[in-house]
Amino acid sequence: MTNRVDINNVLADIRNLRAQMRQSARVEQELSAEQLKPTRKPEEVPEFSQMLKQAVDNVNDLQKTSSELRTAYEQGDPQADLTKVMIASQKSSVAFQALTQVRNKVVQAYEDIMKMPI
Repeated sequence: MTNRVDINNVLADIRNLRAQMRQSARVEQELSAEQLKPTRKPEEVPEFSQMLKQAVDNVNDLQKTSSELRTAYEQGDPQADLTKVMIASQKSSVAFQALTQVRNKVVQAYEDIMKMPI
């Protein structure tokens, strides 16, 4: 009787291994099918100068908006809420500080490159 139980256990283990092998074979086939799919063309990456110009323009727009809201509030415009004025002012301040930090990093990188021996 013990031989029968051992044989049944061995057969069950073999069936489990076969199932695992079949499953891994299916996964491998799916992966190879995915690898054969055509890849997308890489999106066009903007140049650094374009990105920098957009950042400067964005900061400029934020500062103009902040200035316009501040002027409208000072003139007593009922549409100009103090919270909107303060939020616009903080947005323009944070954007300007970020742009200043980017400029500092660019200048530092340029200086580092110029210090490199030829």
